[in-house]
Amino acid sequence: MRSFVVMAMFTASLAHAGWNDYEEVRELNVDAAGASEFVIDAGAGSMVVTGDGNASEIEVTATIQVDTGDDKKAQEIIADRLTLTLDRNGDSVILKSYFDGGMWGNSSGSVKLEVVMPQGISLQVDDGSGSIVIEDTEGDVEVEDGSGSLKVFNAGNVEIDDGSGSIEVEGATGDISIIDGSGSITVSEVGGSVTIDDGSGSINIDDVAKDVIIEDDGSGGLNVSNVRGKVESDT
Repeated sequence: MRSFVVMAMFTASLAHAGWNDYEEVRELNVDAAGASEFVIDAGAGSMVVTGDGNASEIEVTATIQVDTGDDKKAQEIIADRLTLTLDRNGDSVILKSYFDGGMWGNSSGSVKLEVVMPQGISLQVDDGSGSIVIEDTEGDVEVEDGSGSLKVFNAGNVEIDDGSGSIEVEGATGDISIIDGSGSITVSEVGGSVTIDDGSGSINIDDVAKDVIIEDDGSGGLNVSNVRGKVESDT
């Protein structure tokens, strides 16, 4: 299939979030008709991704924040260091949202993402830090997360590789696989099997149609209930 790129159009507005913060809001969108995969590559900042059964586009509202009271300096940092693009390439839509180079003197940058996408498209997220909520996408979800809480509601298969922060998954129609460094894990209403490899933190699992396999439970309590298949645990 011939690949093509659709550059997202954006609008920008400016606001002061507080005495020391500069904010800029951009809106991006791209046609997602026929797309099978949505990939998000994000740095610091919170993220909410919502599936919409009536949507034919992927729409992104990005709130860019730089921790400085100097508007000119903040705008220069954004112009020089921010990558924020939403592109279509064949069957894939790719969102990139991150600052290059981390902190600059006493200033740092982050991007808060609010995303609406069509349901049924598989979602892949590679995130640096910040809370993540993914809800009603109904497709497969794969998340690689550095730190911050993670919640996934109403998806297909779910695969998570997480450094730290609490994890909650509810309403997955397929299998769930979680590799976690630290933080509590709560899983419920699963149509497939659950496999967990955990460093530390409590694990609570309820209402699983198939098997539950705990490959490693470093430390923390383990509660498993209402499992129709087998339960295997190293503890």
